[in-house]
Amino acid sequence: MPIAPNKASSNAFSAGNGGAVGIAIEDLSKRFGSSEVLKNVSFSVQPGEIFVLMGPSGSGKSVLLKHIVGLELPTSGRVTLDGFDAAAEETRKQVRMALVFQAGALFNSMSVYDNLALYPREHRMANEVGIRDKVMRALQILSLENAVQKFPAELSGGMKKRVAIARALVMEPQLMLYDEPTSELDPVMSATISEIIATLREQYHVTTMVVSHDRDLALNIADRVGILMAGKLVSLGPPSDLRHPADPRVADFLNPKIDLKNPRFKHLES
Repeated sequence: MPIAPNKASSNAFSAGNGGAVGIAIEDLSKRFGSSEVLKNVSFSVQPGEIFVLMGPSGSGKSVLLKHIVGLELPTSGRVTLDGFDAAAEETRKQVRMALVFQAGALFNSMSVYDNLALYPREHRMANEVGIRDKVMRALQILSLENAVQKFPAELSGGMKKRVAIARALVMEPQLMLYDEPTSELDPVMSATISEIIATLREQYHVTTMVVSHDRDLALNIADRVGILMAGKLVSLGPPSDLRHPADPRVADFLNPKIDLKNPRFKHLES
């Protein structure tokens, strides 16, 4: 979900030229009715950092991501981007953010080109020549030039992920957010997407936050890793901490053992 500034840069593609932004999450709690999804979560993401947030399904990772984008409001606590309230409309206008959805969220009735061009057209970021320059540059960066006239149904899962990232790049973001970018991909394509995320950070100095279950991604590209469990931040540190976690819950999450004599599904809640 790209979020654009009021005015476009004059460059064809210049992600991060406005400066990477920092994220601060302070005592963030979120309730939905009687269910407390996030419980006093606090951490920060430094400008230009790759921060990977991990945790079991249902631990609150995607809800936290929605607070950063401004789609959810905290029950208590706050989320700020360079000191400004993430939920404020003015902040969303000033900070260039792009969210790469888990499933890509491409429009099936549009070609790859038109998927990338839609948002800058609607927000009048440039004339049609300028938009074409931005789109083709983003496709070139992701090695997708030959897919420009294809439709999503004609793309492999890995290509859809790359198109979704290219669409985000068209927005020239200062902050890139990824929701499970390697899900449903084979190991080689998962490694490729991880390489893309790291390369974009290096080339464009964009702040990057990744929500993922992918241990290899976290180990290889993260500067720091946070782990959420049942709405609480239970671990925060460099990726090397994942190799020998002190918390047994984290150890079981990262290196689950298969026990056929006492299978864990017997203990799952209905």
